[in-house]
Amino acid sequence: MTPELKDRIDKLVKDNKVLVFMKGNKLMPQCGFSNNVVQILNTLGVPYQTVDVLADPEIRQGIKEYSNWPTIPQVYINGEFVGGSDVMIELFQNGELQQKVEVALAS
Repeated sequence: MTPELKDRIDKLVKDNKVLVFMKGNKLMPQCGFSNNVVQILNTLGVPYQTVDVLADPEIRQGIKEYSNWPTIPQVYINGEFVGGSDVMIELFQNGELQQKVEVALAS
């Protein structure tokens, strides 16, 4: 990964309390896993931003290296990598996701 790409991803992660690297965007997810994450975040009613990896091949590959996680979507809360669709579902179901988001938005 180039230093420029790492800086770009760093800035996105740092500038957004809740950020999803996904296929498509929050209005039109382009895969089921991305849609799962959007539905969870919409259910929580929290503000979040998305980055469409389909529109940016450099980010699509770079985010996998950045997080050392092979799949998309990828969710960052308060600058910390949380996981993908399965992790988000699990955290949502056990109540941990709401807590993480509330802490992030309060900070």
